[in-house]
This record gives sequence, C-alpha cells and structure tokens, in this order.
Amino acid sequence: MTDLNRLASMLMELDDQMAACMKCGMCQSVCPVFSETMLEADVTRGKITLLEHLGREMIKDPRQVSAKLNRCLLCGSCEANCPSGVKIMDIFMKARVIATSYKGLSSGKKLVFRGLLKHPGLFNLLTEMSAKLQGSFTTIENEAANTASCGILSPLIGKRHLTLLNKRPFRKDYPFLNTERGSSGLKAAFFTGCLVDKLYPNIGHAAVKVLKHHETGIFIPEGQGCCGIPALASGDIETFRDLVKMNIEVFEKGDFDYLITPCATCTSVIKKTWLKMLKDDDKELYEKVQVLASRTMDISQFLVDKVGLKINDKTGIKKSVTYHDPCHLDKSLGITSQPRKLISASSSELKEMNEANRCCGCGGTFNLYHYDISKKIGERKGENIRASKADIVATSCPACMMQINDMISQSGGGIDIRHVIEVYADSIDD
Repeated sequence: MTDLNRLASMLMELDDQMAACMKCGMCQSVCPVFSETMLEADVTRGKITLLEHLGREMIKDPRQVSAKLNRCLLCGSCEANCPSGVKIMDIFMKARVIATSYKGLSSGKKLVFRGLLKHPGLFNLLTEMSAKLQGSFTTIENEAANTASCGILSPLIGKRHLTLLNKRPFRKDYPFLNTERGSSGLKAAFFTGCLVDKLYPNIGHAAVKVLKHHETGIFIPEGQGCCGIPALASGDIETFRDLVKMNIEVFEKGDFDYLITPCATCTSVIKKTWLKMLKDDDKELYEKVQVLASRTMDISQFLVDKVGLKINDKTGIKKSVTYHDPCHLDKSLGITSQPRKLISASSSELKEMNEANRCCGCGGTFNLYHYDISKKIGERKGENIRASKADIVATSCPACMMQINDMISQSGGGIDIRHVIEVYADSIDD
C-alpha cells in the first residue's frame, strides 16, 4: 500500500525543485523528442506544467500521467542547456517514482525487475538459454554487425534490427579476477554492466587487455547485478534500492582505488543517481554509496587522467574513426576529451561528425515503447555518421552501440560500430 505521507513529502520536494523553472522554452531547441513530434507535452516545459498539478492529475488519471512522463529519453539535454540550472533529471526521476508508487507497477515490469534483475543468477540463466535458442526465431540481417530481425515479435518490437545475445557472456571468461597492482601503482574494480556481459563481451575483454597492458591491478567480483537504472526509470524505487545494496555488498569485499565501467549509463548512475535517489535512505547505506560514488570513473577517464596513455606510433594504414558522445557521459559527467584521446592514442584518424553529442534516440525503455520516435532520432544520427566518411563509429556506451547498430544495419551496414576501449585495445600488441 502506498505510504501517503511519503508521497506527500515527495510532492513537496518536487514543488521546491520546480520553482526555478521560468518556462523560457530553451528546452525546446535541444529536446530530440520535441524536434520530431513538435508537441508541447513532449518537452520539459510541458512536463513541468503537468507536474505542477501532479497530485490532482494522478487522482484523475494516473496511467495517463505515467504515459506522458515516460515520453522522455532522460538524455539530459534540457538540463545541460537550462539557463536557470533546474535539476530536471532529478525532477523527472522522482516524478516517475511518485506516479508508480501511486498507481503500482505493472505485472510485466514486476516480473522483469523483481523477478529477474533482483536475481542475477536467474537472469543470467535465462539469457544464456535465449542465446542458444535465438537462431530458431530470428533472421540474420547483417552478419558483420551481428544483427537480426524477429518476425514473431514484430508486433511488439517492430522491424528493428536487434543485436543478438552473445553465446559466451563475459562472466564465463572472467567469473572472478583479483590481480595485484603493477607498475602503475593502481588497482581498478571493474563494473561489467548487463549489456557488456550479455551482448558485448569483447568490450570487457578489451578493457582487461588494456588494464593489464598498463600494469593496473584488476578486481572483478562475482555476483554483480544491474546498476538499477531500468527499474528506476520505470519508477520502481524498491528494486533500484535492492540492486544498489547488492552491488555495494559485492564490491566492498575488494581492495581497489577506483571503480571503473565501460558503460556511460552505469558510470553516471553509480556516480550521481545512486546518491540523489538514496540521500534520504538508510544512513549506513548512503555512506557506503558516497564512498563508492567518489571512486567511480568512466574507463577512458581513468586511463587518460589517472594511468596515462601509451601512444601508438606504428606506421601503416590508419583507419578513420568518428565518435558519438553518449548523453550520460557528455551531458551528465562532462567527459568528452578522454574518449577522443583514446582514439588518437590508437593511431587512428579521428573524424568528427556533425552533432556528435546529439542523442542517438535509445533512451532505454523509451526505445521499446516509442520506437517510431526513437528510430527517427536514430536515423539522424546514422546520417551524420555516414556523412563523416569514417570507417568506424566509436562510442562509450553499449546502449548507444545497440541503437546505432540498428540504424546502420537498416541502412545497409558498411560501418563498424565499436567501443573506444576496443579501438585502443586493437592498437596494443598482445
């Protein structure tokens, strides 16, 4: 049953945070969703107007309130460009929690979040079985890109080109790793993330290769879980909190200097969102979150700012690389130069694309519920990638890779999609 006192308190917190919004409309010029729909309800100003009457609107039609709140990529473009400094992502996250707390979580989401994400062993088993069976109900669309369509699920997922599950997840090769500090004097804990483990294990292998090359100690613990953002984005604060606790318990067993991850979303969530959403929670838990958040870094930031790169000066044919800035790395954490330095250090030619930091349109579950809008935003990204004439498009977020893979595959392929750590690792001799 909903705690009405807690709900009222959260509504008052929202009112305080929204007071700074001047309704100037600057968010219109940077919102990827608004640029496609031109609907005021899809832009931040329109959503804040809704939220100013959230209590009344929830009583009238809670499902409609949730539907309007969920038509948002959570890319942070509006917050990054807000002249009043309104903490828009905090507001939207809290509003989703309030709406879900009032109307309840759907049975489907309960099954996914509380039945699977909270139980990594079961989640891993299910994805392993799916990886073995996926060939029987999918059709390969682009073998080089590892994408496929799925006619059976087309009423649900449309005509998208899915990135297939990898048949050997990262955890199979590195169920546990704990190496000593080398000449770098540093040791990094590695937060794998769901997509690296299950779709892109090559990213994990590249990260391990690079860390070993730089003689950095590595701690990869057993039992890692999801960072919690899928549950939180749907307003499921209960599952989010449980996943934070689970990961804290796993990583506090290790001795390390920094927690690094190759996923821009995981980095931002652990470093910022855990703190924001749990500041009023259990004091002991929050103190542990503070410690881990203070040591969390994107892998490219860690290599450039803490370890120091070894420049590859090999002669020969260089491949050209263009870079897409993930929203959670650029707009949330301000990390833009470090990934590009990794590309340059690999002796690749960096070709900047137009609108490099514009959202690719993935947005997690937004891509599932609003694929028509997501695809239009993604197609614009795909056109900018092709216009760069680069051989490779690199980024720092597996979710962005999945979206870009879909767009490039649907438009004929021909461009390799890689993580920046893979590009850098390829330049290192084994």
